[in-house]
Amino acid sequence: MPLRYTLLPLLLPATLVGVLVAVLGTPGNAVAIALVTLAGSLMALGLSRGALQRQLDSLTRNTRGLAEGAGGVPRPDPDQLEEVASLEGAIDSLHARMSARSAELTQESRTLAAVLDSMAEGIWVTDAEGTVVRHNDALHQMLRPGGGGPIVGQRPLALIRDDQLHDAVMRACHEGASSHLELALEGLFPRTLAIRVTPVGGDLPGSAAVFHDVTELRRLEKVRKDFVANVSHELRTPITAIRGYAETLQGGALADAQVAPRMVEIIHRQSERLSELVEDLLELSRLESREVSLKLTDVSLAEAAARAADTVRPKAEGKGQTISLQVPAGLRAVGDSRAVEQVLLNLLDNAVKYTPAGGRVDVDGACEDGRCVVRVRDTGLGIEPRHLSRIFERFYRVDKGRSRDMGGTGLGLSIVKHLLQAMHGEVKVESQPNVGSTFTIFLPQAVPARSATG
Repeated sequence: MPLRYTLLPLLLPATLVGVLVAVLGTPGNAVAIALVTLAGSLMALGLSRGALQRQLDSLTRNTRGLAEGAGGVPRPDPDQLEEVASLEGAIDSLHARMSARSAELTQESRTLAAVLDSMAEGIWVTDAEGTVVRHNDALHQMLRPGGGGPIVGQRPLALIRDDQLHDAVMRACHEGASSHLELALEGLFPRTLAIRVTPVGGDLPGSAAVFHDVTELRRLEKVRKDFVANVSHELRTPITAIRGYAETLQGGALADAQVAPRMVEIIHRQSERLSELVEDLLELSRLESREVSLKLTDVSLAEAAARAADTVRPKAEGKGQTISLQVPAGLRAVGDSRAVEQVLLNLLDNAVKYTPAGGRVDVDGACEDGRCVVRVRDTGLGIEPRHLSRIFERFYRVDKGRSRDMGGTGLGLSIVKHLLQAMHGEVKVESQPNVGSTFTIFLPQAVPARSATG
């Protein structure tokens, strides 16, 4: 503060008092009275400055407390100067507005974080140098499924060792270019990721990347392609035979009394095979799309096994095979009677088909751990261990040539699996090459009806 603003308030009262005393006729005492007045002014000024300093110190402490978030509501001071009170009110008003704005920003930040973490897609944001500064939970699950280290502060190459992604991030940061790429991640948790990299936009530096996990989609696409290829191959064989023999007959073989009947028989057999394949495909399609409505009731497994055995017994007797049934009459499961019979029929038909002449097929049932269990054992060719995990896949054949020669569509075991799943059951297989196979089905046990009591 300039010196004149301090001296003038002190000297002016003393000067006025001295002039008045001199004018009123006591000039000798004017100097003394002026000095006394000056002394009083000094004391008053000192007291007022001390009070002002104390109030300013208090205001400073309160303001610092508000800035640090620990300030409370100060008690009103009746001796507080009006100017200090006005300043304190302005500071309180500013603090209130800043607190409200800070609360809004905090809520916006929490909402944004919640939205990002609720997304199934992984997201990261990088700075202008390509270093990750933010990401959501989904991305951590994609890139660090087993836990792993932090993602923030890492460069793209440190997270995914692929030059394409690194180059895409750099182009987005430095050139403002967007990119789309698909990466296959190897390792303990293999994944296929579709990634869209774009600049952040506006005046903000850096880039953003959105990661879509398309692993299951690509797997389903492969299944679909394999399915179409397998269906085409399975259909081609009977269609080719039918067409070839029909053209031969049209070419003049129809008049040959010895050749024509044999060709007609082949055409008929191949058409039956084609019909079976179409029916199995439709059945499997209905099962997978849950269009088949199963009626779950109490089913006698002994009766279902007997009906299935009666169907395949002529084929078994033609090969000199023996079918033995050891299913207790009281063994009842929860299932659909038609579906249970179809499951057992498919398993028995396979057993008879792949068991050499003179072999045997045994069917036995029991109740184990609260579930109904039926085992179909054969003394057939058996299955090598490397095939066991895949034999329930559509069109999977252990020996493609042998399977086609013996008939069948390659869909029977897949239908068995889907039917049992629809009835809350399951199927397992055990096999040894040149010894035989055992297919075991499990179904929920039916609860016996309680007898009425009087």
